[in-house]
Amino acid sequence: MRIFLLIALMFFVSVKPLVAAELDWIQISPDGKSFITVEEQKKFVPWGFNYDHDRDGRLLEDYWSTEWKAVEQDFAEMKQLGANVVRIHLQFGKFMSAPDQPRNAALKKLDELLKLAERTGLYLDLTGLGCYHKQDVPAWYDRLTDKERWQAQANFWEAIARQCANSPAIFCYDLMNEPVVHAGKKKGTDWLGPGFAGKHFVQRITLSPSEQPRPEIAAAWIKTLVDTIRKQDQRHLITVGMVPWSLKRPGLQSGFVPEQVSQHLDFLSVHIYPEKGKVDEALETLKGFDIGKPIVIEETFPLKSSPQEFEEFIQKSKQYADGWIGFYWGKTLDEYKQGKTIRDAIMASWLKFFQKNGPQFKSEP
Repeated sequence: MRIFLLIALMFFVSVKPLVAAELDWIQISPDGKSFITVEEQKKFVPWGFNYDHDRDGRLLEDYWSTEWKAVEQDFAEMKQLGANVVRIHLQFGKFMSAPDQPRNAALKKLDELLKLAERTGLYLDLTGLGCYHKQDVPAWYDRLTDKERWQAQANFWEAIARQCANSPAIFCYDLMNEPVVHAGKKKGTDWLGPGFAGKHFVQRITLSPSEQPRPEIAAAWIKTLVDTIRKQDQRHLITVGMVPWSLKRPGLQSGFVPEQVSQHLDFLSVHIYPEKGKVDEALETLKGFDIGKPIVIEETFPLKSSPQEFEEFIQKSKQYADGWIGFYWGKTLDEYKQGKTIRDAIMASWLKFFQKNGPQFKSEP
């Protein structure tokens, strides 16, 4: 009998971490200004990583079928560093074989990712419709008209929302990374913006010129996708990743003016990389997204500033932001510490900052 009890106790201890990692659902607070957990009604502060590619620049779908162990190890490392949210970037071409045909194998792999997140105790920011590697974008997708492309994008999100609706591991759906509305008087020729480091992060939602104001087009696109998601999933939060030049200012504009396009979004996501000597300017930009809904700085990094200026920006951004998501690329802090390059030093500094400041940011009243 004693042996049986000892075995039972050992089994209980071995499975306890899985139970401890059980996730509560996330919703907007009653005052509409922050995030809270559904059951315990505790404030939730997103503090996490963009897991957009690995150390070799490969996108998640490039290796998750053959190197799943690496994904599991990366999730464990991100959790150990103090993250509670991981932003995943899903590629349209990897999930759709035709405008109305989702790939079942990709959806099955996504389900594995949901279960991994649940076991690890990490929420997912699922960003969709990615076309980061131009060579992976289906030719048929680029041939679609604006209207047909919107429908294909709605079909993508319908499949994703159906797959994820019952998982508490979803923090939010991000409709698209850095969308813009075509601004030319002539028909556009490329759905994708200029490349950066071999990837295309900006994407046009239209190519046809229109007399309709660009923010109205952006708002209609958002509503189309949100309505589609809500047919499958009424609970999870929805946002869209906006560039700083979404604000209505002189010069370059995306058409996604926050106060004019966000009626159907649960919160705003903005991508800000403070520049050297321009911390106040970055804060002023962030302030422009303060329209009465929670704000998550969904992308940030000391890419163009010193570590000291970056920390100043992050600390001062607390007056506007309700969450922060940086970057993790499949390489541990110890590996970066042992590296010999400037890039290794920058990443080591960033991950140390992230690990050190997580408890403070996540526990802010």
